[in-house]
Amino acid sequence: MSVQELHGITLESILTRLVDHYGWDQLGKHIEINCFISDPSIKSSLKFLRKTPWARTRVEELYVATKFTP
Repeated sequence: MSVQELHGITLESILTRLVDHYGWDQLGKHIEINCFISDPSIKSSLKFLRKTPWARTRVEELYVATKFTP
């Protein structure tokens, strides 16, 4: 899967799946942005990611690179 193949998957779904898989601590270590490190929440992270293209790209790239177990 590539980032281009994420069409139809919402940013909220991507972020929720990553948080479920890694937890906020590990996610903050993979992508060092304040909204993942300091008092993280889905709502605040979505707000930041929607306004910050480079951060959203990093999240999408991590999602594509992650091997999720069914």
